Amino acid sequence: MLETVTQGFKSATERLQGVRELSEENIAESIADVRRSLLEADVDFKVAKDFLNIVKERALGEKVKTRARERGGRKIKVSPGEHFVGICEQELVKLMGPVDTELVRKDGAVSIMLVGLQGVGKTTIAAKLARYLQSQGKRPLLVAADIYRPAAVDQLKTLGRSIDVPVHSGSEGQLPPEICREARERARNEKLNAIIYDTAGRLAVDDELMQELEQIDAAVEPANKLLVCDSLMGRDAVSHAEAFSARLDLDGICMTKLDGDARGGAALSVKAITGVPIKFLGMGETVDRLEEFRPEGLASRILGMGDIVGLVKDFEEVVDEQQAEEDAERILKGQFTLDDLITQLQTIQKMGPLKEIFAKMPGMGGLADQVDEGELVKVKAMVSSMTRAERQTPDLIDKSRATRIARGSGRKIKEVTDLIGRFDQMKGMMAMLGQQSGLMGKIPGMGKLAGGMPGMGGGMPGMAGMPGMGGPGMPGMDPMAMLGGLGGGGGGGGRTKKRTSSAARKKKNKQAKKSRRKGRKK
Repeated sequence: MLETVTQGFKSATERLQGVRELSEENIAESIADVRRSLLEADVDFKVAKDFLNIVKERALGEKVKTRARERGGRKIKVSPGEHFVGICEQELVKLMGPVDTELVRKDGAVSIMLVGLQGVGKTTIAAKLARYLQSQGKRPLLVAADIYRPAAVDQLKTLGRSIDVPVHSGSEGQLPPEICREARERARNEKLNAIIYDTAGRLAVDDELMQELEQIDAAVEPANKLLVCDSLMGRDAVSHAEAFSARLDLDGICMTKLDGDARGGAALSVKAITGVPIKFLGMGETVDRLEEFRPEGLASRILGMGDIVGLVKDFEEVVDEQQAEEDAERILKGQFTLDDLITQLQTIQKMGPLKEIFAKMPGMGGLADQVDEGELVKVKAMVSSMTRAERQTPDLIDKSRATRIARGSGRKIKEVTDLIGRFDQMKGMMAMLGQQSGLMGKIPGMGKLAGGMPGMGGGMPGMAGMPGMGGPGMPGMDPMAMLGGLGGGGGGGGRTKKRTSSAARKKKNKQAKKSRRKGRKK
């Protein structure tokens, strides 16, 4: 996601490495890198120009403080390059925010009217919003007000059944405003406290479409009018947002398919041009893949710094925190089994695609494209081919057992032995971290044991068994190894072997010196 924009900021940052002070010359080169990436990402020209002018003015006009304080009070050095990145982050947040994702209630209920062109994902977003409201304890009703698109009503009914939400479709011959009015009465009678109107779209913005939407708006007076935009449309998404906001008093925008867009310029342009903020991001196709839009989170990801708050929220949705704390305590005592590994992998899969998870990890965004989703399947297949005793005690697996496991999982014997080798490393690391109380607070999921991570509300539940996620001190882990000892070989063994041979050489040299000294004494 947003690789094009991210690359521009990365190039600009690299240019400023080692620079002692920000000057007109080095700022101009960095600004040129960012400008190129913004325009390639389909960010509106005027928005990009205004953004860069502000960044340049601030970078040259502000005094660079070479020392700053972290949240804990510790003083750190700040380079001119980091100062430039900090300005970019602040201005990106201003460009996209502020955002209030709270949905307005009217007469004790949440009412949402979705509008947009045909094919942007309105019906899917309707189901995602219903699932989102369900998670907040609401009882939603979906309204199929798109009577023109073939199978639109059936699609919404299918999605409604999948999340156990009723769908109101009206009777034959009813017009959309009448269907919506009747649905509102049904919601009141059945004590349903949330209603989502899925309206019709067109291939282009036309007067007939806008008149119908205005009639629905007048008939049911929804408290929230949200425009659904397809980020793949680039600049067209922004122009369509302008057209809709000119006729309807929009409250927010739902941006879809941002996870499949390498450019994503619409996300950076739409608020600045229309004044309408993005409220939700539709990520993926499943009904639980809806995110509240956080400008600071997206800005941080664009600059390659991850989104730790977003990652915490993702884990909180799929993890039992109490169980996670119990697992963390046991795992840090070295009691880490392959069953635990599978549990962690299943937790990860509930969160969504691995690329998205890596994009939110601080410093890991650039590695997201290297992640192979298929590695999880391979590891699960190998572990599933083991006996319970082998999963609990991997040391039992000799060459004969590895051959049987490889045959049963359709993998190579070397893949099985490599998995066991990396697993042994991880188990040792977990035990080592458990003995070092100073590192306990850095282990996600250890909030109750170590007081949590500063500013993170008690740590990140569910990540205790995810090697490589505990901060520094995780030697030799490649991107996939950080998610459970995976990877295409060479994850950690190579570096560990190198350190061991280096230690052996030192010991040998020391013994040789000792022998030479003894010889001279004689």
